[in-house]
Amino acid sequence: MTTVREIIAIPMGDAAGIGPEITVKSLAKKELYELCKPLVVGDANIIRKAIEVTGVNLNVNVINAPAEGAYEYGTIDLLDLANIDMEAFEPGQVSASNGQASFAYIKRSVELAMADEVKALATTPINKESLKAGNVPYIGHTEMLEDLGGTPDPLTMFQVNGMRIFFLTRHVSVAEAITQMTKERVHDYLIRCDKALQRLGVENRKLAVAGLNPHAGEGGLFGNEEVVEIKPGVEAAKADGIDAYGPVPADSVFFQALNGKYDAVLSLYHDQGHIAAKMTDFHRTISITNGLPFLRTSVDHGTAFDIAWKNIASEVSMYECIKLAAEYAPKFTRESL
Repeated sequence: MTTVREIIAIPMGDAAGIGPEITVKSLAKKELYELCKPLVVGDANIIRKAIEVTGVNLNVNVINAPAEGAYEYGTIDLLDLANIDMEAFEPGQVSASNGQASFAYIKRSVELAMADEVKALATTPINKESLKAGNVPYIGHTEMLEDLGGTPDPLTMFQVNGMRIFFLTRHVSVAEAITQMTKERVHDYLIRCDKALQRLGVENRKLAVAGLNPHAGEGGLFGNEEVVEIKPGVEAAKADGIDAYGPVPADSVFFQALNGKYDAVLSLYHDQGHIAAKMTDFHRTISITNGLPFLRTSVDHGTAFDIAWKNIASEVSMYECIKLAAEYAPKFTRESL
C-alpha cells in the first residue's frame, strides 16, 4: 500500500528556544520523508544556525509557496519570513521581536492550511513571555488557532502509544472542574469526541468516560457525582448513537485504553489525563487540537530556554508530532460532519 505524502507545515516556534533545533534534528530522519512532505515556516538564518549547532547534514531550500518544495530527504524546504535580526539575536532569552516572529510563523501556516496548500500543522514551542513582550494578543497556540481558524472552544486530545485522551475540563481548579462535570457537558463532549475521532478517520469508535471518585463512586458510596451527573451524561450520549461506556474507574480505564479496549478516554479534569499520558511516555505524548478546519498536532513541552542552542534538547517529541500529523493527514476530513 502506497503512503499518501501530505504537506505538513512546521512553524519553527520561538527562535530563542529549542524549536529550531528539534525541527532540524527531526528532519534529519529519513523515515519522515517517506511519510509526509515537511515544510518549515520560519527564518532561514535561524534554521541554518540550528543546522550548524546540531551538526546535522542538511541543506536549506528557500521557496515561495508549498507547491515549489522538493520534499526530498537531505533538504529542508523553507518558507522564509526573514524576520529575525541575527545581530540582536540572543538564544534562551525572552524577546519581543521573537514573540512577534513566532506568531507570524503560525499565522502564515494557518493561512496555508485554510487555503488548502498544506494539509496539517505540526507546531513547535512558543514562549508566553515573549508573546506578551511583543504585544501579541494571545497567550498561546490554542487561543491563536481558535481565532485564526474561526473555531470557538477547540477540543484537545492527547495521543501516546495509540492511547487517546480527551479532556472534559482543563485549566481550572479541581473544585471548579467538579462543578463543570454536569450531565449536559458529559453528553456534549462525548458527541464532540466522537466527531473528532471520525474526522481523524477512526472507525467503530468506543469511548470511555473516566470516573471521578475511587472505584467510580461505588454506586454513591464514595461520592455521588457519577450517579447524578456522569452516568446520566453517558446514557444520553448512548441514546444519541455514541458507543460510550462508563464511568469506568480511573485507576484502570487508561490501562484498558492503552491495551485497545477503548479508542479514547474522556478525562474529567486536567491532571487525570495528563498523568496517565505522561507516565506512559512523557516524550511521545502528542497533543492534537480538534475542531479546527485543519489538522494540528503539537509537542507537549515548552521552549526550554535553559537548554536552548546547546544541542542537548531531545527531538523525540517533535519527531512524533510530525509523524502523527503525517499518519492522520491523509484520512483527515476538513469539512464539518
